Amino acid sequence: MKAIVIGGGIGGMSTAIALEKAGYETAVYEAVKEIKPVGAAISIWPNGVKCLNALGMKEALRALGGNMAYMAYNDFASGTTLTRFSMSPLVQQVGEYPYPVARAELQAMLIDTYGRTRINFGKRVIQVEQSENGVIATFDDNSQVSGDFLIAADGTHSVIRQYVVEQAPERRYAGYVNWNGLVEIDESIAPADQWTTFVGEGKRVSLMPVSGNRFYFFFDVPLPKGLPEDRTTLKDDLRGYFSGWAEPVQKLIATINPETTNRVEIHDIEPFSSFVKGRVALLGDAAHSTTPDIGQGGCAAMEDAIVLASTLASHSLGIEDALLRYQSRRVERVKDLVLKARKRCDVTHGKDPVVTAEWYQSLKKETGERVLAGMCETIEGGPLG
Repeated sequence: MKAIVIGGGIGGMSTAIALEKAGYETAVYEAVKEIKPVGAAISIWPNGVKCLNALGMKEALRALGGNMAYMAYNDFASGTTLTRFSMSPLVQQVGEYPYPVARAELQAMLIDTYGRTRINFGKRVIQVEQSENGVIATFDDNSQVSGDFLIAADGTHSVIRQYVVEQAPERRYAGYVNWNGLVEIDESIAPADQWTTFVGEGKRVSLMPVSGNRFYFFFDVPLPKGLPEDRTTLKDDLRGYFSGWAEPVQKLIATINPETTNRVEIHDIEPFSSFVKGRVALLGDAAHSTTPDIGQGGCAAMEDAIVLASTLASHSLGIEDALLRYQSRRVERVKDLVLKARKRCDVTHGKDPVVTAEWYQSLKKETGERVLAGMCETIEGGPLG
């Protein structure tokens, strides 16, 4: 039984590895000739960590992850700590650590686990056809491949999504721009073992430790879509947006390298309930594109891979039946994640200034219990508990 996997990103590679562990033959096709991950790093929360553990990457992931032992929110202007608490209660409840990791290193780990030479790069899908017996994918070089079923993990700009859902869902601008990258850890900016976030004015500046003595950083600013900016003005742009912010923020802006800093306009897609058409199934961002506000985009794709492979392996009424069961197990879960991220996005970025101001005030009284309880609820909703 052969699976065609379209997309060599986090979702596609997790799926190919999971399917092979379940006894399926796989072939992976990636549009670009060389994968350059979008974004500098990613938070892999324990629900995603458990998925990668189950796929045999437990030790490899631990080597890539940063030690995020604490979480803190700081006032934007004074830099003083509004709240700080240990992540240990979360770890003890859910049974695994969170790991912030550099995206390129995560991607390399997945590719190396599957086998780099086995991936077909430079294969951009343009058409999918299926019959009772299988699926044929056609690529822009006019080559074709056939298989028993096809998994479309081709990202937020998925070509196959429209074929599956028979419409073209629009990407929704979330209202803010995110700059992200990696810098060497400097404890005069933030502690090395802490997720530190400066908040104010509907903006945020955040730092997370990853391996190699580095911080993953990101800046969020509510801005109109399509504002013309480029790397040559990046530091000046950030200095303007964060004028009056605390000294650690200014020091971070001075430290970053504009050539390796990404600028991304953040979008999501309204949740939809149809991921499957016959022998073709959507997975990851192709099925549920979300904002990064609760750090679950990559984790949700890993969950998809685990559920897909286990459902196919444990049911015998045929591929189409199993894919529909995969859909039914995932649709409410991922809808919940997309809408939770959207809600958090709106509070963080000042969609309603009164609500955001109330959140800032609540942080001064936050002991960590409420924040961690919300995280645990999200994590424990995953397929591996």
